Amino acid sequence: MLSAAEIERFNTEGYLVLEDVIDTKTLEAIRAEYAAKMDELYAQWHEGGKVPAPTPGMGFWDKLDVAYRGGFDWYQPLDISLPHAGISEETPFHFGPAVFSMATHPRILDIAESLLGPELTSNPIQHVRIKPPERNVDANEDRAHIISTDWHQDKGVTLETADNTQMVTVWLAITDATVENGCLQVMPGIQEELIPHCSLGQTGIRDHHLPKRQATPCPVKAGGAVIFHPMTPHASLSNKSDGYRWSFDLRYNVTGQSTGRDQFPSFVARSRAAPETELKDWRVWQSMWEETRTTLANSAHIPQHRWPTSGPYCA
Repeated sequence: MLSAAEIERFNTEGYLVLEDVIDTKTLEAIRAEYAAKMDELYAQWHEGGKVPAPTPGMGFWDKLDVAYRGGFDWYQPLDISLPHAGISEETPFHFGPAVFSMATHPRILDIAESLLGPELTSNPIQHVRIKPPERNVDANEDRAHIISTDWHQDKGVTLETADNTQMVTVWLAITDATVENGCLQVMPGIQEELIPHCSLGQTGIRDHHLPKRQATPCPVKAGGAVIFHPMTPHASLSNKSDGYRWSFDLRYNVTGQSTGRDQFPSFVARSRAAPETELKDWRVWQSMWEETRTTLANSAHIPQHRWPTSGPYCA
């Protein structure tokens, strides 16, 4: 659990930087699961003539780099969510036992419980972020999961149904996050009001709407996390390094409250009152997303954000 001082700091500053949130065994399981997934994807891409045959010793990063430089989409097959639009019954994603163990890791749930209480739901607004060196990124790429993320509040990327939801974000580093490779930056202090966002490209806050505060970088080592309040403005720096930077966004809210994306599946991650309601099987989690994908692929589009591209806050 968090200390009283850490809780007070979070409630004042709107964020915490915590080292050693997950253990080495969990980190290695995530990396191994994604390496196996990449091997599977690379074999499919090779069969389709998109990439050359793998050479001896090619690992996860080597194969990802070949795929990235080839100009076809490697991101969505690795993500732990569905995209904002264009969902079909074949839209890929990744849900596996190591990722589930990460999302239900006791230390992460202890942190969330310290801030939200004992009844916790795993919120489906979640993503993997594997960011290449930004100087190599195509000029037309605007996805926040691949390039530097614009300033935003997490409450600003939910629908209005979650305006009264108690929520917390755990931004978990899988590789070291440094100023050079694009760590998070925050504006300390919880913003009382939701700032207008613009949905042209990324959903973010235009500069003239930002609070007049000094941005604070939040470097953290692999296995550590940045925890922040849904009203705290934050962004990421550009990846100016020669390597990829890897993290996950995980969110938790008080059970029974809207997730802000209720068309996506959530689950009870911890319940002190009714522990039998906690989800324990990653395969059920995967099936929930598969069923949701089928439903959404055959339904009218449901927006994931509240901000129209024609809004005055884009000016």
